Amino acid sequence: MLEKRIIEEVLTEQHQELLALSSVKLCSRREEALIDLESSMAQCVIGVRRSGKSSLCYNMLHLQKVKFAYVNFDDERLESIKSEDLNNVLEVLYKIYGDFKCLFIDEIQNVKGWYLFVNRLLRIKMRVVITGSNANLLSGELATHLTGRHDEIELFPFSFRDFCIAKDVDTETLTTKNEAFRREVFDLYLKQGGFPELLHRKNKTGYVNTLVENILKRDIEQRHKIKYSRAFERLAQHLLNVAPMTVVSSDLAKLMDIKSSHTVDNYINYLTEAYLLVELQKYSVKSKNRIYDRKVYAVDVAMMDGREDAFVGDNLGWRLETLVYIELLRRNRPLERDIYYYKNINGYEADFVVCKGNKVQEIYQVCYDLSSDKARKRELRGLLTAAKETKCDKLFLITDFHRDTIQQEGKTVKIMPAYEWMLGERED
Repeated sequence: MLEKRIIEEVLTEQHQELLALSSVKLCSRREEALIDLESSMAQCVIGVRRSGKSSLCYNMLHLQKVKFAYVNFDDERLESIKSEDLNNVLEVLYKIYGDFKCLFIDEIQNVKGWYLFVNRLLRIKMRVVITGSNANLLSGELATHLTGRHDEIELFPFSFRDFCIAKDVDTETLTTKNEAFRREVFDLYLKQGGFPELLHRKNKTGYVNTLVENILKRDIEQRHKIKYSRAFERLAQHLLNVAPMTVVSSDLAKLMDIKSSHTVDNYINYLTEAYLLVELQKYSVKSKNRIYDRKVYAVDVAMMDGREDAFVGDNLGWRLETLVYIELLRRNRPLERDIYYYKNINGYEADFVVCKGNKVQEIYQVCYDLSSDKARKRELRGLLTAAKETKCDKLFLITDFHRDTIQQEGKTVKIMPAYEWMLGERED
């Protein structure tokens, strides 16, 4: 067992760090409202490393003036901690914080058997807020071991609204000057991405390199005991270089000299579980057709070219498409909506189809530069073809700067600049 003296030393230092954080103004994010402290279920915030999960939880608890205790298991001094040590952790927390009814636990997946501890806390009516970086761990193990006694809140890196707030840019006032500022900041967001710490880092490449390495080695290779780590890392770097892309496992296996396409599928699943990549399935009313031709996107545009030796050009179209997809995930997953891409046998495509159950709610097309007639006709044809097949009337074409509303083939298409659409109100 870990010595109680070491546990107390670590948790006392973490308490001091928490007190220092109280003087720092943090960006309030919309996901804070998804955490329900009135619920008797564990509130689990999941997402990619460094997306701001801890800051989100702390800011929500601090602003609501909740009396809570805090422990962060992503600390090398607690690396050897076992589930049998967790009672000592609880005892030390009471000593440091006094009586409390809410426990905030960071990176709980680092403790084997953690769910037994959380179950016990829930039985004694403790409010529990948890963060974790591995989707498979929290979705799989929580569902199994807490039998539905948890709510999942998914957090991605900063949205454009968050980015504007962090940069102290007005997101509401409709003046020429403020719109110019928003436009300028969006150009930075499109290039830099939304990881909060990149706002203050000079060596951005070094930061992204370290982040990707930690995800690959700590969140995936150690957890899944990957034997051929070099091949796995080469595949991961390649997918980040070429995303968004449609996955053909057999082709990737040949390219990466991996013996089995099944192994490639497993590797990609691990990358999506750890939120390095996010997946998009093809739209079809037939379940078996949705299994094939999946696409993958980087979780943030910083991952696409912010790494050493990425050799990825400024493909603004791919970057914009990635930002739109992640924003659609932010908006629609809390509403229990699914997102697909559309492609028919004639090759007509629409980037994103938003569904609630079996009903298509919205269709989105993304095109960075719509100035040529050829690009405009291509994008509208794909959008209108998808709308006709799915019987959807809510159609959007997201661009860099074009703005228009057009009527075509009995449908209304709203053309919007991305920075304006991303600041729009979400549907309830």
